[in-house]
Amino acid sequence: MTSELALINVRKIPQQGSLSVHVADQLESLITQGKVPVGNKLPTENSLCESFGVSRTVIREAITHLKSLGLVETRRGVGTTVLRATTVEARPAERINPTTVEDILHLLELRLILEPAAAEFAALRHDDEDRRALREGHEAFARACAEKSQARDEDYHFHFAIALATKNPFFRSFYEKWSHGVIPRAKLLSIEINPASSERYLERVHQEHTYILEAILSRDADAARETMFQHLNRSRTMYARYRDD
Repeated sequence: MTSELALINVRKIPQQGSLSVHVADQLESLITQGKVPVGNKLPTENSLCESFGVSRTVIREAITHLKSLGLVETRRGVGTTVLRATTVEARPAERINPTTVEDILHLLELRLILEPAAAEFAALRHDDEDRRALREGHEAFARACAEKSQARDEDYHFHFAIALATKNPFFRSFYEKWSHGVIPRAKLLSIEINPASSERYLERVHQEHTYILEAILSRDADAARETMFQHLNRSRTMYARYRDD
């Protein structure tokens, strides 16, 4: 399978802009054009790293994006398999009130400025207590998802744990001020939520949290910043589509 991407002739990624976006765009095009057929597996992470000339973090972020579009699935021991050649994005709701959408987008715009830096500082400054809090927050989110809840509280506490790990009181103040309202799903009405689509959306969020957590705990500041940026940017892009529908 590794040879298939070589034959397709993927391009090395320019070292500017978001590397994971460049990789995801190429892989998405290969899949939607049928050059990597439905049912086929993508090469391993190591092979993709070599083909594109990027790190494992970048490849993981790109695959997470493809999963969010419904193009691929990843299973332990199997790899990443192409599910379909057209995108089907996981979304928490069918429709959202336009005023609510604008509020969510404004807050995400602010979070995109602050939280990638918070993740970077958390990677550099966290202590043992922070490590425990981050792991516990991540595990609580996973349990909430398994129990079919919207995991709003657990989402908030995971991000709040990152803010605490920065050791900067102003990051903490930001999260304390907004409290659970900083989480976009907290603004949605129960009647707006689509349970089936929301479950798939939360699976994606959990995967993104996993990569953020791994980057922070490994003290990889660059990866922490990148994974947090992509996490929030994907959310902003998804909610913007409600405004454009």
